[in-house]
Amino acid sequence: MSNFFDTLITATEQQRKEFQQIETLQKGSTGDISLQTYQAFLTQAYHHVKHTTPLLMSCGGRIPQDKEWLRNAIAEYIEEELGHQEWILNDITATGINAEQVRYGQPSPATELMVAYAYDLIMRVSPMGFFGMVLVLEGTSIALASNAAGKIQEKLSLPDSAFSYLTSHGSLDIEHMGFYETLMNKVTDKDDQEVIIHAANMFYKLYGDIFRTLPV
Repeated sequence: MSNFFDTLITATEQQRKEFQQIETLQKGSTGDISLQTYQAFLTQAYHHVKHTTPLLMSCGGRIPQDKEWLRNAIAEYIEEELGHQEWILNDITATGINAEQVRYGQPSPATELMVAYAYDLIMRVSPMGFFGMVLVLEGTSIALASNAAGKIQEKLSLPDSAFSYLTSHGSLDIEHMGFYETLMNKVTDKDDQEVIIHAANMFYKLYGDIFRTLPV
């Protein structure tokens, strides 16, 4: 078995470091954000997380038959991810704003562009590119959830029910990352590997732009 996962981590290190320097993320990790910023984060999270299952379905439908093992893995991901956007709406309600307005509202331009790029990548380039997005979003939510949730809760004096998305994703995504590493080490095709690396670097920028444009 190759060690493509380690190659992927090394090849995306620069973009990851730049992503980690974003002011909102730095402040979030110490709990130093306002209620408005947390609500804006949850709102944008809703508008991209609601696409996770449709994106996985699009991806699974385009996987060639010689990678049936990967389609099976995608089916597992779908089962895990179903309905997570509703958790976010529950959190939004617990922070004191109307979740239905968020549900039927518009995402920020940065969120809309990231989601559009994800669909475009799967349809135009390769379904394998989706796994670049997985690295960025799941890796980030582990860091965010484990460091930030408790500190933000303490600062904003919000109930546990306002943090189900962050706290559940910390432990869930640690499990997912182990599964992801095993999957990536089965990817041996050089073209597939290049697509995943390129996509991950793009998603560090696109996902980063969502945080860069949150109200500080």
